[in-house]
Amino acid sequence: MPSLTDAPQGQAELRCHRPAVDTLRVELAGHWRLQDAFPPRTEVERALEAPPPVHRLTFDTTTLAGWDSGLVTYCLDLLSLAGQHELVVDQAGLPEGLRRLVHLATAVPERQGARREVIREPFLDRVGKGTLALVAAGGDTLGFIGDALLALGRLLGGRARFRPSELLLLIQECGAQALPIVTLISFLVGAILAFIGAIQLAMFGAQIYVANLVGMAMALEMGAMMTTIIMAGRTGAAFAAQLGTMTVNEEIDALTTLGLSPMEFLVVPRLLALVTMMPLLTLYADLLGILGGGLIGVAVLQISPTEYFQQTRAALTLGAFAQGLIKGSVYGLLVALAGCLRGMQCGRSAAAVGEAATSAVVTSIVCIILASAVLTVIFFRVW
Repeated sequence: MPSLTDAPQGQAELRCHRPAVDTLRVELAGHWRLQDAFPPRTEVERALEAPPPVHRLTFDTTTLAGWDSGLVTYCLDLLSLAGQHELVVDQAGLPEGLRRLVHLATAVPERQGARREVIREPFLDRVGKGTLALVAAGGDTLGFIGDALLALGRLLGGRARFRPSELLLLIQECGAQALPIVTLISFLVGAILAFIGAIQLAMFGAQIYVANLVGMAMALEMGAMMTTIIMAGRTGAAFAAQLGTMTVNEEIDALTTLGLSPMEFLVVPRLLALVTMMPLLTLYADLLGILGGGLIGVAVLQISPTEYFQQTRAALTLGAFAQGLIKGSVYGLLVALAGCLRGMQCGRSAAAVGEAATSAVVTSIVCIILASAVLTVIFFRVW
């Protein structure tokens, strides 16, 4: 029978011959190593299916130049194929070392159920498990919030135990070190709001009201929103990674063993630091956003700086700033809670730390948007 596979010289080669009517001889030549490209098994399958029927399978490895475990796997695959066709296999043509490895591999039959099978669960089962997981996650979240409130209560009573020096470091991290990114984003957001508003207001000849638009948008919502989103990606993720790493290193277990509450020692300082700094960062972001809008108003819309300042002062009130500061404080509390929650829930692996940081950012942003909607409705009805 002609060669079924013609490979380059030195590589793995496979040829099938019929030395007898009912016998198929598989000739293995060249190098059969893992880095080499092996001929497909389909070539042997075609030879087995060609008439007349084959009842015996033999091997010829006289021209075999080299082999490793890749050939063992290939031979096991051929033996499995022979078993499917109910063939008598003669392994005498294989190298002695290869025969011993094949014998070891086939000495113990595969345990039933050991191989992993992909089973698609019914839709209702998946919905039920998802619902149960959601309920369990909600219970864990409520438990964490309850523990945090109790720790804050002990802080108000002067009984919380944590290091003041760590609180000062966290305040620096959440405040001063966040100023560069808050400055850049807030200034650009104010400029973008002014530019987009100018395009629409120019159709009515009311470019001067760009100052009202930028001032109210930054004070009421955008200042607090953009600052909190920045802090969610910067500080919330850092909280989750820090606490997650401590969980992996069993440092939190060590604190519990020493009689120190992780909620008081780790979570409370982070809550205080972020809630304290968020109103200041929000006010700073408001001013930078107004300044960015003023730059567009003066440079692009040809509004004098005095006019822009007077229009902004007439549009803004202390109540508008107060709404933004309240929102910023609430958002900061949510970001700190989300970061600490995901960090405390972190698994005990390096991959779990990354997942905790990602989950903290996602949870923070979702909570921020929901809180923004609720607070906006409340202020609209009450303020």
